[in-house]
Amino acid sequence: MKNNKKRITRIVVICLVAIIVVLIAGSEYLIDFALCPKKNKGRNYSRELVVMKSRYPWIAGWTDSVIQTHALRDTFIIASDGDRHHALILNAPSKTDRTAVIVPGYTDGAIDMLHIGYIYNKLLAMNILIPDLHSNGKSDGKAMQMGWKDRIDVIQWTGIADSLFRSNRNNARIVIHGQSMGAATTMNVSGDIPSGSTPDVAASNGSHQAESLQHLGTSVRCYVEDCGYTSAWDEFSYELGDMFGLPEFPLLYTASALCKMQYGWSFGEAAPIKQVAKCNKPMLFIHGSADTFVPTRMVFRLYAAKPAPKYLMVFPGSKHARSYRDHRNEYEQRIRTFVGKYL
Repeated sequence: MKNNKKRITRIVVICLVAIIVVLIAGSEYLIDFALCPKKNKGRNYSRELVVMKSRYPWIAGWTDSVIQTHALRDTFIIASDGDRHHALILNAPSKTDRTAVIVPGYTDGAIDMLHIGYIYNKLLAMNILIPDLHSNGKSDGKAMQMGWKDRIDVIQWTGIADSLFRSNRNNARIVIHGQSMGAATTMNVSGDIPSGSTPDVAASNGSHQAESLQHLGTSVRCYVEDCGYTSAWDEFSYELGDMFGLPEFPLLYTASALCKMQYGWSFGEAAPIKQVAKCNKPMLFIHGSADTFVPTRMVFRLYAAKPAPKYLMVFPGSKHARSYRDHRNEYEQRIRTFVGKYL
């Protein structure tokens, strides 16, 4: 009888250990798959520029011109985490303080956002700054941050844009426009930058960060988010089911805890839907009605969470991050009207 109990106990322990090992291995795989995609390494940016121009042929002449004349220039900073981060900067055709900070999406680099840069620089005659997010493009970093810690970097870049393009007496007038993960980053930023003179800053950001955010509260006038997700948790839960046919429990829970241990943030923390609820500045929400990567339903939840002023445009038939390519004229006009009203 005692031997049977020992045998059962041993089997239970072995099974538990096996389950833990499988969960840890599965969590490591999920984090590596989602946050450290191999296609981010050794990318050919000249080839990607050719692809970009083939997708948006109307930007080809402008793109060639700003590159050949060296008007589009590189800059680097040391980010808050000590890594070296990169951005592209382009001055407006004539001096102005109107500026767009354009935030790339998942695995995209600054070069991949030149089609949005075209709208602001060529059509609206504005300065643009396009950063490479952590671990993307030419920026350092081991793993992507799904727009959460990226918000701190984008706030730093926005401060740089303000210092570069402000007039002698006034701050720059800035719109932050993000796409996909960049849209999530933009929404996360919107919850940290105060709407008025009193900063709404998490204590973890520290007093220097609070000062910086208070200053940017008068510079950043509005936001555009194009096909962003409600939270990293929601997006990973959806992809886990869509790609692998798996429920969120228990793998997503263990992966989130492991991400917290390794990179200092959890999937539940990275929640734009909570950040937009704190934002009182104007925001334009854009999504494609046929988006199956970031499901279209997410934009309605985000829009509902955001206090006014807010605007929503769902482009019929467009898949993920394809609204501009499918509906060029209307997309440009929406941006022109929105930015014209608030900048």
